[in-house]
Amino acid sequence: MINLETELSFTASRSSGPGGQHVNKVNTRVILHFDVLNSKILNQHQKQVVLDKLRNRINKEGHLVIACEETRSQLRNKEIGVALLHQLIHQALKPAVKRKATKPTRTSKLKRLKNKKIHGDKKANRRKPDL
Repeated sequence: MINLETELSFTASRSSGPGGQHVNKVNTRVILHFDVLNSKILNQHQKQVVLDKLRNRINKEGHLVIACEETRSQLRNKEIGVALLHQLIHQALKPAVKRKATKPTRTSKLKRLKNKKIHGDKKANRRKPDL
């Protein structure tokens, strides 16, 4: 696993949603920023893959932004955000498995034709009889 913690920056803000007196005083939401373009850990190819695959989460400055407000603890939200970042980077850098072309089995062909025949008969029974 790549150690990305050295290149992360965190900001905290008030979490949204219902709460009591506590919610108006404490900054529990953690927003995590990872600068993909200027990362020293990722090589140029990895940066391009991450930028392509995670483009919906990356802003115009090239920062991958993750907000976490799941728990009432800022520290726990920070841990969850870092874990999510690791998961996203790992998924993005995992090479896609090539699909092996296969032919349908004889049974699956027969099953498809049988279902087609049943469907056709059902529609034919809806028509008015020819006189």
